[in-house]
Amino acid sequence: MPNFQAYAQLYRHALLADVIPFWEQHSLDREHGGYFTCLNRDGSVFDSDKFVWLQGRQMWTFSMLHQRVEARPEWQALARHGADFLRAHGMDGHGRWYFALSRQGQPLVQPYNIFSDCFAAMGLGQYALATGDEPAAALARATYHHILERQANPKGTYNKLVPGARPLHTLALPMILSNLVLELEPLLPAAEVEATLDACVASVLGHFRDPATQLILEAVAPDGSQVDSFEGRLLNPGHALEATWFLMDIARRRGDATLLHTAVDAALATLHFGWDGEHSGLFYFMDRLGRPPQQLEWDQKLWWVHLEALVAALMGYTLTRRPECWTWFERLHAYTWAHFPDPEYGEWFGYLNRRGEVLLPLKGGKWKGCFHLPRALLRCWRLFEQLAAE
Repeated sequence: MPNFQAYAQLYRHALLADVIPFWEQHSLDREHGGYFTCLNRDGSVFDSDKFVWLQGRQMWTFSMLHQRVEARPEWQALARHGADFLRAHGMDGHGRWYFALSRQGQPLVQPYNIFSDCFAAMGLGQYALATGDEPAAALARATYHHILERQANPKGTYNKLVPGARPLHTLALPMILSNLVLELEPLLPAAEVEATLDACVASVLGHFRDPATQLILEAVAPDGSQVDSFEGRLLNPGHALEATWFLMDIARRRGDATLLHTAVDAALATLHFGWDGEHSGLFYFMDRLGRPPQQLEWDQKLWWVHLEALVAALMGYTLTRRPECWTWFERLHAYTWAHFPDPEYGEWFGYLNRRGEVLLPLKGGKWKGCFHLPRALLRCWRLFEQLAAE
C-alpha cells in the first residue's frame, strides 16, 4: 500500500515551506498596495501592472489559508493588503471589475473579462469569512449576482463576435460557478446555492460532455450540439479536469454516487486523451478530431493543467478507490515533481515545452499567480491525510 502519510508530508511541506514563503517574500507592493504577480525566477519584479483576477486569487489564497490551515495574523494581513487595494481601485462605476490596473491602481484594461468578477467575488467572500468584514461579504454577494445576470453575454459590449452568426456557449463560466458558489455558500441562501449547483451540473454534463467519448468540450452550440469549427472542436484538458473535480466535490457533498462516477469517467477519459505518449505530460490544447489546433502553444506543458489533473486523479481515487485513478495519480505525480519545482529559488516553473524543458523561467506573470499551486497542494495534502486516516 502507498505511504499516504509520506505523500501528505511532501505536499504540506511544499505548500508551507516553499510556495507560500516565496509569495510572502516577493509579491507585496508595500508602497501602493496589492500584489506584484510578474515575478522572475528569483522573485524579482519584472512588470508592475496588476491583473484584477490574480489580485482576487491571491487574496483568496491567504484568506483560505487563514480559514482552513491556521489562523495566522500575518496571513490575514496579507489578505487585507489585497482586499483594500481592490476595493479602492478594482471596479468601474457600474460594479464591474477591470481586467488590469497600473501599479498605482489606475485602470488600464476595461472590464471585458467576467473572470475578474469571479475571482474578486471568490477572494472577497473568503476574506469576509476570515475577518468578519461584512462590507466585503456584501460586495462579494453583489458581484456574484452581477455574474449571474451576465451569464448570457459575459463580455457584454466588449464581445467582438457578430451576434447570432455562430452562437457558442463556453465551458469556463459554468465550470467556475460550480466552485464559486460553494466558496460563497456561507454568504448565500441555501436555496440559491442548490439552484446554481443544479444548473452548473446540468450544463457541464448535459451540454459540454460528449456522451460517446466522455470528453468535456470547451464550446458547444446553445442546444449542446457539437460545432465543427476551431472553437467547437477545442479540448482543454486542464479545464476539463478542473471541471471534473469540481463535480466530484459536489457529488461528495450531496452523496450522489452516479454524479461521482460520471465525473471520474470524464476525468479518466480526459487523461487518456490528453496524455503525450511520446514525451509524457498533458497537452495544453487539443482538437477533438485530431486536426491541427488553432493555438500555437498547444503542445506546451503547463503547471496548472498538471495540478488540476493531480487533484482530479487523487480525489477520484479517494472517493471511489478505483485503481485506474491511483495509476494516473502516480504517473502525473512523477512527471509533475520531476519537471515543475525549482530547487534553486523555490516555487514552481509554469511553462515547459513539449519535451518538458523550462520554456519561461518566470514564477508569475499575467496568467500565473498565487492560486493553482497552493490550492492543489492543500487539496492533495488533505486528501492524503484522509487516506492515511482511513
